[in-house]
Amino acid sequence: MGCGFILFFRSSFVNLVGLCQILELGELIRTKQITSLELVQIFLRRLKRYNPVLESVITCTDELAYKQAKEADGLLAKGVYLGPLHGIPYGLKDIIAVPQYKTTWGSGSFKDQVLNIEAWVYKRLKSAGAVLVAKLVSGSLAYDDIWFGGRTRNPWNIEEFSTGSSAGPAASTSAGMVPFAIGSETAGSITYPAARCGVTALRPTFGMVGRTGVMSIAESLDKLGPFCRSAEDCTVVLDTIRGKDPDDLSSRYIPLDDPFSVDIKRLTVGYTDDAEMEVVNVLKSKGVKTVPFKLNYTVDSVQGILNFTMDVEMLAHFDEWQRTRQDDLYEAQDQWPTELRRARVIPAIDYVQAQRARRKLIQEVKKSFTVDAFIGNATDWERVCLGNLVGFPVIVVPTGFKNISNPPSEGTRRRTTITTGIYARPNHDHIALALAMAYQSVTYHHKQRPPIDNLGPSDIMPHIHQQLSLTEGCIYESS
Repeated sequence: MGCGFILFFRSSFVNLVGLCQILELGELIRTKQITSLELVQIFLRRLKRYNPVLESVITCTDELAYKQAKEADGLLAKGVYLGPLHGIPYGLKDIIAVPQYKTTWGSGSFKDQVLNIEAWVYKRLKSAGAVLVAKLVSGSLAYDDIWFGGRTRNPWNIEEFSTGSSAGPAASTSAGMVPFAIGSETAGSITYPAARCGVTALRPTFGMVGRTGVMSIAESLDKLGPFCRSAEDCTVVLDTIRGKDPDDLSSRYIPLDDPFSVDIKRLTVGYTDDAEMEVVNVLKSKGVKTVPFKLNYTVDSVQGILNFTMDVEMLAHFDEWQRTRQDDLYEAQDQWPTELRRARVIPAIDYVQAQRARRKLIQEVKKSFTVDAFIGNATDWERVCLGNLVGFPVIVVPTGFKNISNPPSEGTRRRTTITTGIYARPNHDHIALALAMAYQSVTYHHKQRPPIDNLGPSDIMPHIHQQLSLTEGCIYESS
């Protein structure tokens, strides 16, 4: 059922709007079937309804959202339409700075921090008319899904957690609490939560999206990317946020050829041993040439190189924080405190040798990447490390569901999501997007929504440390 059609059933639209994709919502706004202000009210209600269970929101930006929505509606009334994100609500991972609102980095050490700067990615979205409704959970200092207010859950199975530090963007998008969100990845923080929560998400080419105003772990690894309903939505958002950030020396203007215009019949796509063959077969049926594929490289310490690089660069940012023992209050003592202590004793020569090996790895992968793209597991740890070190893009694509392990005898609607990754060469994000769109054009896995309103006869909501009514704000109110 299309989103335009369900407007005939206005009373049901509030519940069904969470199913809509950006382009559908954008068309409703453009044609004045719904206002941005109405959308904001709907999504703020959804955020406050589901957050007590999912713990995926840190701050609801109600005041700012209403202001931006009224501005979007006012422009449209004057005949000014800014494009497909005009008036569309969204969320930001809470390592991204927005003036007058807390940017907590998910950590108790910084939970009252207000950075009165506009992150570059926030500026880009604001200029496109998008409306910020929430700062979403980042795992503490962008590490896993534990944060100072709890631990973010997977909407498809609330007894397990979202995994990865972009837990808030993944869970909130999956649950229809926002149409899209911006997350980040240094080593799996887009791919893992996207796969766990069953959403479409893109880790773009390194340097495609500027990072000014964003907490950094490792300047040579950090990337920002969209969590969306579909590859089409990812395309729209990426086209908005990409570009040269003058204050981020690693960012570049990388042309994004139109993914909607790619002739996929002219592409050769590889598939690895762990690829979801349904994706391979669908693309093959649409005329894509598919071949078995494996990336070959001789560097045998990929995971070690990533750990050395990430931990040493992170320590450079948080040296004083650890030296002054503020890490004693950290939410998960077996995470950053332990990693940074290890990084402190890494010999300089070992770090330099790791970077030399990384350069060799990049050269070997470039030579070995002989196909236009390849399909493979998105959460294989070796491949996650490899992709982040080399900086090539991957889009995570939902491909189905399976029953959870040991389901209740009385039945449950909880599911385990199945996903795969479509990888492209650096600066060829449009190829991965085009292939994902081709797959999603004839499948419906990405349109399924988790059962958080009806878990099943024997499912019990997990204990939540702080329940909120629908009239209250998110767990931590805006400043």
